[in-house]
Amino acid sequence: MEVIVLLIAVVIALWFKSLPIKYKRQRRKEYYAEYLKSDAWRRKRFVVLRRDNWTCQYCGAKATEVHHKRYARNIGREPIHWLVSLCKKCHRNQH
Repeated sequence: MEVIVLLIAVVIALWFKSLPIKYKRQRRKEYYAEYLKSDAWRRKRFVVLRRDNWTCQYCGAKATEVHHKRYARNIGREPIHWLVSLCKKCHRNQH
């Protein structure tokens, strides 16, 4: 009986310990979704598409999307060279 109670206590402690991490990830996803709707992202997206001549950098088709090769700790602070123009199919393949 004591082993079961101890096991339950450990499971509950681990669950509570993971809550802040899950909460931070959720908040980051929400902030990122808002950033993708912003004028700052639209400008940066346009710059990348223009730089790559509206061409998918993987297959050469018409690029319609911009992919983050890396993510900055602070969303919106990614340098242009971390972004690449892709067609929808190649972008899906990257995720």
